[in-house]
Amino acid sequence: MVEKKVDKNRRKFLTNSVTFVGGAGAAIAMWPFLASMKPSARARAAGGPVEVDISKMEPGQKIDLIWRKKPIWIIRRTPEMVKSLEDNRVKFRDTNSDNEAQQPDFAKNRHRSMNSEYLVLEGICTHLGCNPSYRPEIAPADLGKDWSGGFFCACHGSRFDLAGRVYRGVPAGANLKVPPHKYLSATRIVIGVMPDKEVA
Repeated sequence: MVEKKVDKNRRKFLTNSVTFVGGAGAAIAMWPFLASMKPSARARAAGGPVEVDISKMEPGQKIDLIWRKKPIWIIRRTPEMVKSLEDNRVKFRDTNSDNEAQQPDFAKNRHRSMNSEYLVLEGICTHLGCNPSYRPEIAPADLGKDWSGGFFCACHGSRFDLAGRVYRGVPAGANLKVPPHKYLSATRIVIGVMPDKEVA
């Protein structure tokens, strides 16, 4: 019986080669799966600042977007809407956001914004986190003759005016939150960044 001689170097080379080729093949096969787990551009934008073009907004129009998984509203108020903010100051719990430390300083005024024409709010009711609806009409049948436009939360009946100020006597205890934002120009807003004067 003839004994075969084993070439250990060759065996080692073949084993290493097969391992390398198999590993490379597995990595190539896994690449689409791993790439699909990478956050999309939209998901990345949801966590970082979001830039919005407001140049084509019509008076009275509302834009909805998402920032950090929260609904954000941008409303272009009409001159009549801005004027309505001067009325009924005694109806609100916190007219100028004086009692809310989480509000940016630029929101501590009757229109709760840097620019009275544009309002930026988080669309989350401060009672239990429902999403209020935008109700700009005046004196609708379901909200009564005293309603002068604003936001209504159907979950528990909380009411907010066109500056997001909460009415007295409703379940919500605070005004709708104003998110950090600033104007890049007269037609562009970035959500998620404070004005240069304030620290985020």
